Amino acid sequence: MRWKLLAFAIGNNRRFANMSSKLGTWQNDDEVIRRVLKESKTIALVGASKNTARASNHVMSAMQQMGYKVIPINPGLAKQNEILHGEKVYPDLQSVAAEYTVDMVDIFRASNAAGQFVDEAIAIGAKSVWLQLGVVDEEAGKRALDANLLVVMDTCPLMVAPAMGISGPDETSAL
Repeated sequence: MRWKLLAFAIGNNRRFANMSSKLGTWQNDDEVIRRVLKESKTIALVGASKNTARASNHVMSAMQQMGYKVIPINPGLAKQNEILHGEKVYPDLQSVAAEYTVDMVDIFRASNAAGQFVDEAIAIGAKSVWLQLGVVDEEAGKRALDANLLVVMDTCPLMVAPAMGISGPDETSAL
């Protein structure tokens, strides 16, 4: 089932296909990616969408199927008291942090808006930030590193996890 989800993500969504990297000097580290994927259990997903054609919707569902708790963040949907894939939608990271300890903040927003959410992730004490495929903000990444967060940019956990042999969080470890 997981491989079918990955094939969907790569084959049916233009956002995943033929994307050239926007990374300048930033380089992702495989060991950091591995740690984030294995040690994270609770993910706050910024830019969640109820539109099933959106990558954020698919990634949320697939990450839940892999065993992660994924909490959607979308101010518009939160105002409507929406439930997305069985989870209450929150308006912002502060609201999530009031109820959960966030391991990873997964950012589905434009590069020029990503820094705000990286700063919020730092403020709530998240352990890592993951900027999705096509999302790059090297300055925000440096701020996160300075605050001792793990940082991944311009890739999708749904694409790299199977390639690394990771099927979900490691129940015995934590970031």
